[in-house]
Amino acid sequence: MTADTRPPLPPFTAETAAQKIRLAEDGWNSRDPAKVALAYTPDSRWRNRAEFIQGREQIEQFLTRKWAKELDYRLIKELWAHDGNRIAVRYAYEYRDDSGHWFRAYGNENWEFDANGLMDQRHASINEHPIPVGDRRFRWPLGRRPEDHPGLSHFGF
Repeated sequence: MTADTRPPLPPFTAETAAQKIRLAEDGWNSRDPAKVALAYTPDSRWRNRAEFIQGREQIEQFLTRKWAKELDYRLIKELWAHDGNRIAVRYAYEYRDDSGHWFRAYGNENWEFDANGLMDQRHASINEHPIPVGDRRFRWPLGRRPEDHPGLSHFGF
């Protein structure tokens, strides 16, 4: 693997799409904007809610802002569909703000990859709502979700 190649590569099977999703989840759970930005093409295009982002520099800036506000961030992603060089993902994440209020966000993403396995396009639709601290479901230590931690389907999300 080089900095310009990110296996698994398209065309995706159900197995390789699930692997790609888990690698993306692990990256986002690291909350390391510079590391996460390397999974995208240098000119990658995003739509994240109403924000339009292009290129690794803007991705890194966006993620830096995001994780400065979304504290104790924990994310789970799950395969919805795949075809060729595209993957559809559903996900949920939990975080707290600097006032200690907890939130859960639900979303769907459509991803398109180049031949080297770098994400060229990311279209995200996200909704969130406040949750009582007792309703949190993602309670593993910060970082990578443990292998034995339930996924989204387990929670009915």
